[in-house]
Amino acid sequence: MSATLTRPELTKADRCDRCSAAAQVRAILPTGGELLFCGHHARQHETRLKELAAEIQRDETD
Repeated sequence: MSATLTRPELTKADRCDRCSAAAQVRAILPTGGELLFCGHHARQHETRLKELAAEIQRDETD
């Protein structure tokens, strides 16, 4: 039996790691770490995150 870890959905309490606005994007790094970004900072860092092979999860509730 293998266990699958899932990350909780973003909530209003989750904040952008750059500016403290409401987080809309979670970037999961290949090393296992994660970064939370507002829409603005997610777009600003998107190219580099793709270069790092980060998994991008967008909040679809809005």
